[in-house]
Amino acid sequence: MPEKTFFDYDGVRVTNTRFIVDGQTYAMSNITSVTAEVQTPNRIIPALLIVAGVVVAFTGYYAALLLSIAGIIWWKFQKTVYHVTLHTAGIETSALQTYQKEYLRRVVRALNDAIVYRG
Repeated sequence: MPEKTFFDYDGVRVTNTRFIVDGQTYAMSNITSVTAEVQTPNRIIPALLIVAGVVVAFTGYYAALLLSIAGIIWWKFQKTVYHVTLHTAGIETSALQTYQKEYLRRVVRALNDAIVYRG
C-alpha cells in the first residue's frame, strides 16, 4: 500500500505508516489511540501577588502596587500547553507539545484519520 500523507507542516508529518515529530518517528501500526490533553498554568501565585499588592496599597504603601503589576505580568505570560498523547499497547507518550489549540486539533484529526485508514 502506498504511503498516504494526512498532515505535513513545520516538521510534523502524519502518514498512514508513521508519525514524525521533532526528528522522532512513531510507527502508526503501534498506535492504538490518540488523545489531546490540556495543561493549564498554575495561576495561584500571580493571583496572590495581585491581591497582596492591592491590599497593601490601601494601607498607604503605593509601592506595593508593583506586586500587583508583577502578578499581572506573570499571569499574562503564562500559557496553556496542549499535548498530543499517543497510546500504544503498553504505554502513553506525549509526542507533541504546542501552545496552539487549532494546530493540536489538526494533528490529532490527522492521526485519527491515519489510524482509521490503516484499519
